[in-house]
Amino acid sequence: MNEPRMSTKAIWAGESDYLAFGATQVPVVHSVSYGYDNMDEWYEVAIGNKKGHIYGRNTNPTVEAFEDKIRLLEGAEAATSFSTGMAAISNTLGTFLFPGDRVVSIKDTYGGTNKIFTEFLPKQHVDVILCETGNHEAIEEEIAKGCQVLYLETPTNPTVKITDITRMVRAGKAAGAIVIVDNTFATPINQNPLELGVDLVIHSATKFLGGHADALGGALCGSKELVEKVYHYREINGATLDPMSAYLLLRGMKTLKLRVDKQNENAMKVAEHLKTIDGVESVFYPGLTEHPGHDIAKQQMRGFGGMLSFSVKGGVDTVRHLLPKLKYANRAANLGAVETIVGPSRTTSHVECTPEERAAMGIPEGLIRYSAGIEDIEDLIEDLDQAFHALPEHLFAR
Repeated sequence: MNEPRMSTKAIWAGESDYLAFGATQVPVVHSVSYGYDNMDEWYEVAIGNKKGHIYGRNTNPTVEAFEDKIRLLEGAEAATSFSTGMAAISNTLGTFLFPGDRVVSIKDTYGGTNKIFTEFLPKQHVDVILCETGNHEAIEEEIAKGCQVLYLETPTNPTVKITDITRMVRAGKAAGAIVIVDNTFATPINQNPLELGVDLVIHSATKFLGGHADALGGALCGSKELVEKVYHYREINGATLDPMSAYLLLRGMKTLKLRVDKQNENAMKVAEHLKTIDGVESVFYPGLTEHPGHDIAKQQMRGFGGMLSFSVKGGVDTVRHLLPKLKYANRAANLGAVETIVGPSRTTSHVECTPEERAAMGIPEGLIRYSAGIEDIEDLIEDLDQAFHALPEHLFAR
């Protein structure tokens, strides 16, 4: 048979080994420990010579099923999981960066990631270089000076900027760096960085993978050698994914292809419609032909994603009036769910940053992050129209 396609993988991949009692769904195994009558077998499992489980902080059958599914969707040799997306990022960076090392990244990473780069890693005497996103020449120059890790996020959160993965991989490999890409916004449905030469792919599974805003989690995919190093760091530091969250993420991933296809479609139509609204200053979405990263996105992505952002005239005052008027959008610090979710970066992606830090990253205070859900697009567009029409006129009379 041919290799299964994405929808089939999302439903079937990685589950058969974990079914029990004739069940068609992976069970939630809540046991903290696993018993052995044979002391030699116990030892072989404990040192990794035999497949099995010892203690829940290390491994769990339900968690392993989730790891297998994301591994297969990303086309990876191995995968491991974490309690949150930020745990995946911090544990991965913590595994490969030591005092005196150098990491090159971009200025537009998620706010929590940016804090690791600007606040925590410098305290550990790691040299952090943050380049202008999209300035590939400047990034290449910094990579060529030497670095242990090249960390990218594409599309970025929240301004959905695009980085040429293939080009950056070429530069990173020439410098001997481990190349890591946060693929949360794209999902494996739209983009597979490992196919482009990346070493490790990170996901905040809380977002699109789970898709229902009811479970936290993170994932890392890549080569067995590298993933095992991060797994060891994680098992000792304890940022373990719990089995109930793993089950919810598994359940959500069965509809990943269906959801992401619809979110791609809705985001594109919302972005195009926002361009026609007088109160909107700028729209950021890689599917728009005028987006600076559009051509690169077309080359490395199969879809442009369910995330967009837009800035409004009148800044924060307009945001305060506009968002509560939307009927079909949760005003919340999350994304990637079946429901549309909106929020300003000052309270979502970059709440940890000061206004000055956000401005330095090109994030205006009047920027709204819009995570398109799977609602009927006509309702989403009508909802935006009624919300803008209800705004006080004085907001734009400046």
